[in-house]
Amino acid sequence: MKKRYFAAAAGLLFLAALSAAGQSSKTWKAPRTPDGHPDLQGVWSNATLTPLERPPELAGKAVLTNQEAREYERQSLKVNDRDRRDGAGTDADVSRAYNEFWYDRGTRTVKSHRTSLIVDPPDGRTPALTPEGQARMAARTERKRLHPADGPEDRGFSERCLNWTTAGPPMLPGAYNNNYQIIQTPDTVVILNEMIHDARMIPMDGRPHIPGNVRLWLGDSRGHWEGDTLVVETTNLRDKAGLQGGLEALHSTENMHLVERFTRIDPDTLLYEFTVNDPFMYTKPWTAQIPSVRTEGPIYEYACHEGNYGMFGILSSARAEEKAGK
Repeated sequence: MKKRYFAAAAGLLFLAALSAAGQSSKTWKAPRTPDGHPDLQGVWSNATLTPLERPPELAGKAVLTNQEAREYERQSLKVNDRDRRDGAGTDADVSRAYNEFWYDRGTRTVKSHRTSLIVDPPDGRTPALTPEGQARMAARTERKRLHPADGPEDRGFSERCLNWTTAGPPMLPGAYNNNYQIIQTPDTVVILNEMIHDARMIPMDGRPHIPGNVRLWLGDSRGHWEGDTLVVETTNLRDKAGLQGGLEALHSTENMHLVERFTRIDPDTLLYEFTVNDPFMYTKPWTAQIPSVRTEGPIYEYACHEGNYGMFGILSSARAEEKAGK
């Protein structure tokens, strides 16, 4: 089901969105759990057409006008329409194998009409890569070129139903399954992602992170409250997660230190912010904000495949290309 988006961004845009929604940051207070903290529980959707990075054609333009936003939405939906049948027999046509019924990427930009989810750096783009980061990216590209499909281990984790960029952390909007559910107790916060149905168990009792030599697919998360904001710090990511999994979309590595912030800003909006600090890859940290909208749910079971016969087809196609000398 397509969802409406009532979102807000940071600073003046954030306050303006609240005012437009008839809410006041001075009068509205988030409901509380029995232990006195803001109640963030419920099912939230972060689906949006706003891209993570500002498109090159919008360089220097942080915010769209209402008319520009409507036109951007129209064009985005047209380009992404998987029911199109133009270019029959081309790779582009094959890539539209799933028809539009299966997608739920949203139909609107964030309400502030920002042109990127990244809010820092101000240009809406990820920072420059370090020399080490450039070398790592070049090695990844060369590895994919030379060994695109020698075996299933050469394919991305998404194709193998092992990981996905939206499962997080951080949690990024995707083509579908953009819901997540938060459950709170005094000593634990649970975030259940609809994509890949992962449940992150986040201790809130002040315990230290696990030893650095222990690595986890979703990292080791620890939470605490800063005023009315839930702050979650994640370390101890696995190295392979940085090679093919969710971190690949961020060009990040197992060295990443991630800080996520969850703030309830009105009855129907949860502002999600994350900061990536990976000095191995990036010349400086960067931050994105994604407004999430309350939805009725429920969280549906995510079943990626039965037997993954698609992988058989991918590898068979690679062997056929090799025999043809391609």
